[in-house]
This record gives sequence, structure tokens and C-alpha cells, in this order.
Amino acid sequence: MKTELSRRLAAGPKGSSGFTLIELMIAVAILAILMSIAVPSYRDYVRRGAVAEVTEVLGAGRVVAEQFFLDNRTYEDMPCPGDTRSFAIECDDLGADTYTITATGNGQMEDFVFTIDQANLRTSDGPWGDGNCWIARRGDDC
Repeated sequence: MKTELSRRLAAGPKGSSGFTLIELMIAVAILAILMSIAVPSYRDYVRRGAVAEVTEVLGAGRVVAEQFFLDNRTYEDMPCPGDTRSFAIECDDLGADTYTITATGNGQMEDFVFTIDQANLRTSDGPWGDGNCWIARRGDDC
């Protein structure tokens, strides 16, 4: 014959049945709110990194172009910087005294275009703004 105490111990604690549906729904709602903040912030962080990379490549390309001009007295046939992970780079308008280096975004950067020319005129065109400078982050302006 079992006593009342032994029956209670065999059944286990009364409140250990797991999570309720309400608790799970609250946890999912909290995760959804955090993700709605985190994902766009992370996307902008990755984009800022890609912009920093391409502006560094364009700046280095300008230095190479000026060194080439000092050696050859022309920009024709100057070496063009290579593509980055997020940008395709082209050298246009190569002439005796003019050039333009253009970086066009691809993938998640497809709406971005950055340029630099022989006069060091830097332009940007994209979702963060347009202007005669390189806009490096959302909210910047020239």
C-alpha cells in the first residue's frame, strides 16, 4: 500500500510540464523585435565595410595613375585597379590628360557607384545619397 507522499513523488513536481504556448509566443515575439533591429544594422555595417574597401582601392588607383602619368606624360594605357568582392572597377576616358575610375557595385551593393578622376573629383551615387564626395554611410552628405 502506497502512501500519499510516495504517490506524489512518483508523479513528479506539479509545475515541471515544460513551456506554455504563451511563453513560447512571447519568446518568439522578443526574438522578432531584436531581429528587426539587428538585421538592417548588420546590413549597413557590411555595406560600410565594402564602401571603405572600394574607396581605398580608388584612392590607391589614383596614386598609381599619377605615377603612371609622371613616367609617361599620358594616362593612356594606365593600369586599372582590380575588382573587389562587392565592386567592379573600370577605367574610362583614358586620354593624354584625363581619366575616370568608376566602381560599380554588385550583389548587395548593386545600387552604389563611386568615381574619381584626374582632378581628384570624387562622386558617389546610391541609396545613401548622391554628390561630389564619397558618401560612406547612411545619413552622410557632401
